[in-house]
Amino acid sequence: MMPKIALKDVHKSFGSKHVLRGVTLDVMPAESMVVIGGSGTGKSITIKSVLGLVRPDKGEVWVDDIRADKARGGQRDSLLDKFGMLFQGAALFDSLSVWENVAFRMRRKMDKDEAREVAITKLRRVGLGPENADLFPGELSGGMQKRVGLARAIADDPEIIFFDEPTTGLDPIMADVINALIREVVVEMGATAITITHDMTSVRHIADKVAMLHDGVIQWTGPVNDMETCGDPYIEQFIHGRADGPIEALR
Repeated sequence: MMPKIALKDVHKSFGSKHVLRGVTLDVMPAESMVVIGGSGTGKSITIKSVLGLVRPDKGEVWVDDIRADKARGGQRDSLLDKFGMLFQGAALFDSLSVWENVAFRMRRKMDKDEAREVAITKLRRVGLGPENADLFPGELSGGMQKRVGLARAIADDPEIIFFDEPTTGLDPIMADVINALIREVVVEMGATAITITHDMTSVRHIADKVAMLHDGVIQWTGPVNDMETCGDPYIEQFIHGRADGPIEALR
């Protein structure tokens, strides 16, 4: 089976800072891949490379049979239509109502009434009733904002969903709710998912497979159930939060 997403020896530098030094990673269709690693290790740059927001200096990025890092014009527009994304902090538009946030992309394809109806359906899917549709983001709690962000990510029934630190800023109970929702919608939709996080509780809830990114390369990748016993020193240090190991901590 061909990977849904494939990164092949991807390099990216910003001046003298070498962020990605040869990232190679396959994500299979309907697979939930979680990329872990410390702050500043290149997790977000990896996702941006797939989306074409960052162009690699070297290497290849494939989505299905499309060379994503070379896609331009209409081909890139078609490629981006495959994606949904839950941003860190939800990243809602303050001046738009909840339903308008959810329906933001769909307004290109349908009239206002139809878009609102679809938005309310997606809000229900993430546990928010229609009474929330005409509120504004500032009137919602952090957990409700995250749910709206998730509803927006799945509004257009994307083939691929990216989750950027989905539980940042949430209390443990709401984080557990969001993790469960993410898992449910990904399985229900049959979507391919990539999540970037340093929250090991999210990893265990969401992942089918885990990839450890450090020093610009994937140090280990494998099924989430193998993570605890894989013996990889980078994984061992990271998941147990140890100061000593191959990952140097700032002191």
